[in-house]
Amino acid sequence: MSRVRHSAMTHVGKVRSTNEDSILSLPDQRIWVVADGMGGHQAGDFASQTVTEAVATLPVALEPGALMHALRDAIGQAHTQIRREAERKGLETVGATVVALILTDGHFVAFWAGDSRLYRFRDGEIELLTTDHSLVAEFVKAGTMTWDEAEFHPQSNAITRAVGVGEYLELEKLRGDVRPGDRFLLCSDGLTKYAGFETLRRAVIGAPIETVADKLMQIALRGGGADNISVIVIDVQ
Repeated sequence: MSRVRHSAMTHVGKVRSTNEDSILSLPDQRIWVVADGMGGHQAGDFASQTVTEAVATLPVALEPGALMHALRDAIGQAHTQIRREAERKGLETVGATVVALILTDGHFVAFWAGDSRLYRFRDGEIELLTTDHSLVAEFVKAGTMTWDEAEFHPQSNAITRAVGVGEYLELEKLRGDVRPGDRFLLCSDGLTKYAGFETLRRAVIGAPIETVADKLMQIALRGGGADNISVIVIDVQ
């Protein structure tokens, strides 16, 4: 199998007192996850940790097809667990966005709900592989604004899907090819608020894997760091 290297960081940012993001890197299983919790202090971090902890229990050495189903099931179990806990505590909206990536030889599978994102960098270009589940995403799809413009819309934080919210979990799925030299970025919206496509392209392409996550973190912190920030960068060699 092709070799992969990664770097990962999460940061509370400059404004929040609690980090409601959770990240998970399982390079042996070729799985990476970013979850961004919502529901305020304690509830949000519980939600995001429930997602990553569910994925962390997956058995090692599953075949790609079985791994894909197991990952989806794990996120589904987290959905049920978060809903039960919110009900038990009488809380209205507790949940977490999720973006999860599986790499197999020559292919990737991504699952996501909400506005945490997956990008691919290839041949000097950047491509957003996920589509935000948000109110402003509808404007982008309609062609009335770009993704970069959507970040500045007053309702940019209003998401339409999350793990733990609603009776049924709607996970979106994408499959695609992987080539040697590809670089993937998973991140929470604490980064993309401050880094549009060109900023990301310049920061990520050519940067050493050892320092690229910190470089992205500094962009978000210098921009204001108003939210928690999570970044995972993966290189396929």
